[in-house]
Amino acid sequence: MSKKHLAVINIVGLTQGLINKKNTPFIFELLKTYHIKALEGVFPSVTTTAQSAMLTGKTASEHGIVGNGWYFKDLAEIGFWKQANHLVQSPRVWEALKENYNDFTCANSFWWYNMYSSTDYSVTPRPHYPADGRKIPDLYSSPSGLHQELEESLGKFPFFNFWGPKAGIESSTWIANSAIEIQKKHKPNLHLIYLPHLDYNLQKLEHNDPEIVSDLRKIDDVVKNLCQQLLLLDTEFMLVSEYGIRPVNKPIEINRLLRKHGYLAIRKSLGTDMLDCGASKAFAAVDHQIAHVYVNDKSKMNEIKLLLANENGIEQVVEREQMDELGVDHERAGDLIVIAEPNAWFVYYYWLDDVRAPDFARTIDIHRKPGYDPLEMFLNPDIPCVKGRVLWKLLMKKMGFRSLVDVIPLKPELIKGSHGRLETDCDYQPILISRIESANQCNKLTDIYSLIKGYFE
Repeated sequence: MSKKHLAVINIVGLTQGLINKKNTPFIFELLKTYHIKALEGVFPSVTTTAQSAMLTGKTASEHGIVGNGWYFKDLAEIGFWKQANHLVQSPRVWEALKENYNDFTCANSFWWYNMYSSTDYSVTPRPHYPADGRKIPDLYSSPSGLHQELEESLGKFPFFNFWGPKAGIESSTWIANSAIEIQKKHKPNLHLIYLPHLDYNLQKLEHNDPEIVSDLRKIDDVVKNLCQQLLLLDTEFMLVSEYGIRPVNKPIEINRLLRKHGYLAIRKSLGTDMLDCGASKAFAAVDHQIAHVYVNDKSKMNEIKLLLANENGIEQVVEREQMDELGVDHERAGDLIVIAEPNAWFVYYYWLDDVRAPDFARTIDIHRKPGYDPLEMFLNPDIPCVKGRVLWKLLMKKMGFRSLVDVIPLKPELIKGSHGRLETDCDYQPILISRIESANQCNKLTDIYSLIKGYFE
């Protein structure tokens, strides 16, 4: 067993239609000896659900990851982007392999639910939040000194290039280089490697924008170096993706709709509106092109369903009885799940006047917002000298002063791409690129689990 090594490289957003000789020459050349296949994705087609499907071989009905976030009923709070591995309720592939092989080791480089797992080596973003309100970028690793060793060798992880207005190739490059260092020193049998670069501009820009071509070439270069180094380390690799990103032009303000019809409750707080989930008759936790709608007042279920079904941009309202067909019949799921039309996506906003927006709305605050907010990748174009404002605010924070970096726009029309639907069009389905013989038998994203497991058996 100790002689077999496999890296699973997750290139988020990569699809068959983006691969060609000009823009992705290395990946294109791979296809002479590596098999490529579009896979049936999982629902919802979002990061944490897709990754959990690949690593457990199960849908959300069993592993419990019904989205990037959901309503925690015992807390009466929506929580997005939690990190504890304990949230995944099905065994992961490395756990099955550890049962069969005593010397089996696994490394996780930035795949989600990376904290407190049974992997042998893990690295993931984890800022510090001191009591004075600051946010200090940092990493979490296991063993605890691993990320410090990596940063001594590679420099500090470019946290501000991982998410936010400066998100770019630097973070994927650092992750790839750190994965190489881990593979060299520790030689894990299985290595999960996450490269997020394509996820950014495919949501921010029109799909024919020249910057998309530049992004493809950049990630192709990173993948080329990573794969070549892995082969030198006697490590086989496969390339996977989680979903494709579809062009969109229609934001749906589902919580504002629910509020206008008297279902959503608001708490007035410090001159702003705060969503009060526990007091609401119904509210939505939005996640790209899907929304979990939680109905506290079950007597309103039919009228809420009718309201949503008649809203422009909504394609389907899924009731509990239908959720099993989509693989998302789990207690964490909404009482209703709403699916947007192909060109639409859901906005989390619930205030009716931007003057009443909570203080976190214009900041990068992925844990406080009751839904995914892709606007965090933009600087507000209406703020003069906005980059100078950011620098000044960060300087104030560094000096120990409280300062709100409120530079994120409230302009949903800026978003040009989204995902989350269960796609049947191969141009927007996840892919698998592998030369493992049994890869030809993979048809679904959940089949990645068996492919990985079978490689070592």
